[in-house]
Amino acid sequence: MVQNPPEGTQRILPYLNYADPKPVIEFLINAFGFEQGLLLDMPDGSVGHCELQMNGETLMLSSEFPEGGLSSPKSLGGVHVTVLVYVDDVDAHFEHAKAAGAQIVEEPTDQFYGDRTYRALDPEGVGWEFHQHVRDVTPEEMAAALASMDE
Repeated sequence: MVQNPPEGTQRILPYLNYADPKPVIEFLINAFGFEQGLLLDMPDGSVGHCELQMNGETLMLSSEFPEGGLSSPKSLGGVHVTVLVYVDDVDAHFEHAKAAGAQIVEEPTDQFYGDRTYRALDPEGVGWEFHQHVRDVTPEEMAAALASMDE
């Protein structure tokens, strides 16, 4: 019997579209630490499909296909999606991404919900949030922290 999803495949996979994906693929590898898997080049030079991995998780991307309703953030103008990724050392990851030329939106910051995070944009404007869980916070502690923000 066929297993659904296939063995080793996560059930939710981000799939991003880019106007010019090849430089973005290199950026995601160099700045954020992804590893390239499958890459299918189309006869017209566009990317039909690409898989990038990090810590056993997969991100998929391809060239935009406007006639099929798939546009890039570069074509649309503005951040249209943010991908959240947990890393083991968010500060080291931040330093690496910054040195590789990532556009930093927010430097590493401790959040009220127990994560330390930073935010960046890739070369075409997809938002990326990198998190490290640094402390467990109860729902009551989160509610109190949120209440104190309103004061």
